[in-house]
Amino acid sequence: MAAIDNVSATGTSKVATSRATMADNFDTFLNILTTQLKNQNPLDPLDTNQFTAQLVQFTGVEQQLKTNEFLETLMLSTQNTAKSEAVSYIGKQVTASGKTGELNDEKKATWAFNAETTVPNAVVTIKDSKGSVVYSETGSLNAGPGTFLWDGKTTTGTTAPNGIYTIDIKGTSLSGSSIEVTTSSVGVVTGVDFTGDVPILTIGSRKVAISDVTDVRVPSTEEPAEEEPSEGDAA
Repeated sequence: MAAIDNVSATGTSKVATSRATMADNFDTFLNILTTQLKNQNPLDPLDTNQFTAQLVQFTGVEQQLKTNEFLETLMLSTQNTAKSEAVSYIGKQVTASGKTGELNDEKKATWAFNAETTVPNAVVTIKDSKGSVVYSETGSLNAGPGTFLWDGKTTTGTTAPNGIYTIDIKGTSLSGSSIEVTTSSVGVVTGVDFTGDVPILTIGSRKVAISDVTDVRVPSTEEPAEEEPSEGDAA
C-alpha cells in the first residue's frame, strides 16, 4: 500500500502548490491595483470600468484554478481507487487471455481452455520460449471450460526446465472441420506494476495487463480436475 500512499502525497502536494500559486496571483493583483491607485493622475483618474474588468478577469482565473484543483483531486481519487483494486489482486489466482504458462519448482504449469462444442479430435502442443515443441498429445475434449495441467514431462520422457511455455490446442470434428478451442493463462498474482498506463500484474516471472484478466478467485488448495489422456481421450 506504500505506493498508493505515495501517490496520495504527491497529489496533495500538487493541489497545495496550485492554491499557493493562486494566492500569489491574488496578492500580485492587489499590489498592482494599489500601485495604480497611488500613482493615478488626479486630473485623469483610472476608469472604474477597468477595475471591474480586471476583477472579472481575476475571478475567471480563480474559478479556473479551482476547477483544475477539483479535476486533479477527482483524477487522483480515481487513480487511487484503481490502484487499490489492483493491489487486491495480489495472492489471488487470475485467468487471463493468452497462451503462456509457467513451469515452476513444483513442476506444474496450468492453462484454462474453453471448447465451443465437444471436440472428438484434439491436439495439444506445448512449446518452450524458443518455439520448439517439447510436448504434445491427442485426445478428445468435452464442450465448455476445462483445465489442462502439465507436469513438465516432455514427449521423450525427460523433465523440462522451469520457464515460460506456450500451449496450443487444435480441435477438429469427426468430419475434419475445425472446432474453436480458446486458451487462457492461469496463475497467482505476486505483485503489481504501476509504472505504465495500465496496471501490470506479476505472475511468477510473467507480466499480464490487468485489462486482460477474465477471472479472479481465491486459489484452490485442491488440484485442478483434469482428465488423463488415453486412446481417443484428452486432458
